[in-house]
Amino acid sequence: MKLVYQGKTKDVYALEDGNYLLKFKDDMTGENGVFDPGANTVGLTVDGAGRAGLKLTKLFFERLEKEGIPTHYIDCDIDAATMTVKPATIFGHGLEVICRFRAVGSFIRRYGAYIEEGQPLDAFVEVTLKDDKRQDPPISEDALHMLGILTRDEYKVLKELTIKISNIVKDELAKKGIELYDIKLEFGRIGEDKHIALIDEISGGNMRAYKDGKYIEPLTLEKLMTS
Repeated sequence: MKLVYQGKTKDVYALEDGNYLLKFKDDMTGENGVFDPGANTVGLTVDGAGRAGLKLTKLFFERLEKEGIPTHYIDCDIDAATMTVKPATIFGHGLEVICRFRAVGSFIRRYGAYIEEGQPLDAFVEVTLKDDKRQDPPISEDALHMLGILTRDEYKVLKELTIKISNIVKDELAKKGIELYDIKLEFGRIGEDKHIALIDEISGGNMRAYKDGKYIEPLTLEKLMTS
């Protein structure tokens, strides 16, 4: 097993069979000890956060598999906080795709002159570049195409998959009386045909979820969803 990448919340290892192993950490993104799924820095470390994130990821990836949605997921080991995945190539230096059902976070910081915080949104999809130095700037379909990061056809698939996946997650949370405000997803190209598939994770660490109007911390979300 060879370490190929050290991320903020996961490390990536190459396996001899050509697949990869993701090791989930207890580090979480945020600032000054406060969790923020949109932050570019590690803000806190919470014991058990890695396993909690993996439990939710397993739940959602297996649910998506039943729906026939392509992902990189193969299997996982909760106790070891590891997930085995298929190899994938990212778009450019990496993209994050956000689906928003309510106006919170960076959306309200940018567009607060036109919308109230918490106001409903119709599965609004936005794409940002993974670029810590430039604060993960939003990027349009035209710019993605012109910069050669993805084609217009790929953008269409990316957007359709994002809305479909986000609604499945939203529905799963709703079964426990939880409302999904927004979620951050990542995609890559997989297989010989380079089809677009969901990669990375789906956990409390990359979404904002609320119950009875109150924000749910990632570890609490995992307990609510897996109990």
